[in-house]
Amino acid sequence: MDAPHASPEDRPRRKPRHRRRNTALAVGLPLTLTAAGVLAYTPFLGDDAQSTASAATAPAWATATADGFASVDSLGQNGTYGGRDGRTVTVRTLAELEKYATAAEPYVVVVAGTITMNPVGKEIKVASDKTIVGSGTSGQIVGGGFFLGTGVHNVIIRNLTIRDSYQGVWNDKDHDFDAVQMDGAHHVWIDHNDLRHMADGLIDVRKDSTNITVSWNRLSNNNKTFGIGWTENLVTDITIHHNWFRETEQRNPSTDNAAHAHLYNNYLEDAAGTAINSSYGNYARGRTRMVLENSYFQGVRNPVIKDSTAAIVQKGNTFAGTSGRNESGGTAFDPRAYYAYTPDRTADVPALLKSGTGPRSSLGTATTLAAAATTLTVAKDGSGQYATVQAAVNAVPANNPARVVIAVKPGTYRETVRVPANKPHVTIRGTGASCKDTVIVHNNASGTPKPGGGTYGTSGSATVAVEADDFQARNLTIANDFDEKANQHLSGHQAVALRTAADKVFLDSVIVEGDQDTLLLDTAAKDRLGRVYMTNSYVTGNVDFIFGRATAVIDRSVITLKKRWDGTSAGYVTAPSTAAGRKGILIANSTVNGAVSDRTFYLGRPWHAGGDAALDPQTTVRNTTLSAAIRTTPWTDMSGFSWKDDRFAEYKNTGPGAGTASPDRPHLTDAQAADQEVADWLQGWAPSAS
Repeated sequence: MDAPHASPEDRPRRKPRHRRRNTALAVGLPLTLTAAGVLAYTPFLGDDAQSTASAATAPAWATATADGFASVDSLGQNGTYGGRDGRTVTVRTLAELEKYATAAEPYVVVVAGTITMNPVGKEIKVASDKTIVGSGTSGQIVGGGFFLGTGVHNVIIRNLTIRDSYQGVWNDKDHDFDAVQMDGAHHVWIDHNDLRHMADGLIDVRKDSTNITVSWNRLSNNNKTFGIGWTENLVTDITIHHNWFRETEQRNPSTDNAAHAHLYNNYLEDAAGTAINSSYGNYARGRTRMVLENSYFQGVRNPVIKDSTAAIVQKGNTFAGTSGRNESGGTAFDPRAYYAYTPDRTADVPALLKSGTGPRSSLGTATTLAAAATTLTVAKDGSGQYATVQAAVNAVPANNPARVVIAVKPGTYRETVRVPANKPHVTIRGTGASCKDTVIVHNNASGTPKPGGGTYGTSGSATVAVEADDFQARNLTIANDFDEKANQHLSGHQAVALRTAADKVFLDSVIVEGDQDTLLLDTAAKDRLGRVYMTNSYVTGNVDFIFGRATAVIDRSVITLKKRWDGTSAGYVTAPSTAAGRKGILIANSTVNGAVSDRTFYLGRPWHAGGDAALDPQTTVRNTTLSAAIRTTPWTDMSGFSWKDDRFAEYKNTGPGAGTASPDRPHLTDAQAADQEVADWLQGWAPSAS
């Protein structure tokens, strides 16, 4: 358990610099392929928006959230979603565009038509919390662009053509006219644009700008195309994927002093017979750490170059007709330590990007398998549509409006899986005869070092992390097989198998296996409701292995107590961190057993995460069979907080571990029990398999 929660064992934790966050479009899919079944809304607009800047119905892709480093939580910003929470306006004039792009309030600004900058080279100073998106292919900015200054954050620029500030001088040093320039901005997503023929850069990411994703853009007819740096600091984290560079001479991109630069599935083309020839392709400068994978270089001179102080790790790239320097070396990082992604096959990149980059003209009729189908199939043997569960999750469209079932064929899938918040209505279902036949397993622990530095922390150790509402898991096993005995040198042994941080999570016929901190039942935020219903299932562990602040029911299930790594019997079943006024953990109609010594396990203890005295942890165990492993005084204190000051009780339990009511073993009265039924926890939600 990490910040904002502290570990139940109260061990010090190194706070990770980043937490993984939402992916947006299905990774590896162009914008046109993710729009079937889009939802629309028409926010109320005040009187200030009733001229030609009119109320607009924003398609779902206009309110999508970013993938890559722009999706990572840092600097107080949780992912990149632009103006999603604000009003939507359509603009047709420069005055309207500037008014809403620079406003203090969040907006989705839909550009309908061609807007010419005056004077030439004007760069509108975009404020935070904006989505600026073209309406079909009609949204064009001519003769200027956008500037994002220090501290500006949460900005999305999509589906626009930005062009023609060129002043007639190829290596122009007098006109700093960019399409998009960032100086100290963070959490910015540049996606599906056509950027070309500017006096200076098409994209400049400068002066410690970070958490940037640049995806599915067409960059062409330019000299100094895409520059990253202008700093001596090592701060910038940037993802560059699925971009088509054509007829661009230099900076494709040039990356100086980037802490983490992840480039994948880009297509760099120096076409024969054109007037513009490449001088170099991808360039890692200064102390940049770059991962370059599954990109296609065609005809490019010096396709990959690096300074002696920089690191480039290459994998899966194709070089066709290239010449000159092609360099790699040094140690970089593992992008999956920060976010999930699935690269496309390198051989598919040219065709995919030629058809999929730049603004899209029509989104309402295009479909993908993930959007159109109700079921995606995963199989290790290649007989399914995907070989990993995460690849199938990635294929679910952002903000999908209807249920998508990921059917996982029998086998052991050693991977981590994350279902981000913008992919609701997902079911992961094993197709075997038993929930033992399909296993998702990994072995990260809180203290496990991450490839990019730091450690995973408790919540980051999860084998499966669910952040999306209306999620279901059925007929499978989710496990964390971290070996405590072999890793005694690590400081954190908390190893989560399943973490939920969402509402309306339904777990049916699943096995959740681990040791310490097996099942983390959390909420998306302290003030958010997170209901979880688990039934016909099994949970195994030893220390605080059912914990968190969710409103959670474990019904008609088996809770199995497990000895610790050294063979001793001692542990705690639950560690709730419930907010005051909410329901905590309810175990009902279930069985608690296991091959452990008698009277060695507590039913629970109060976890005041972060020392928060305002919390009111709750566990109720009722109508459940308890083995002799349960202590005669089944509740205990934690970190200086007395269980007697919180909400711990039993009702009509049976078995050798049950006991009569006493001050050290409170029982609910019949009247109290009538208000602590399963339905009271679910609060009107009726879970059903789908």
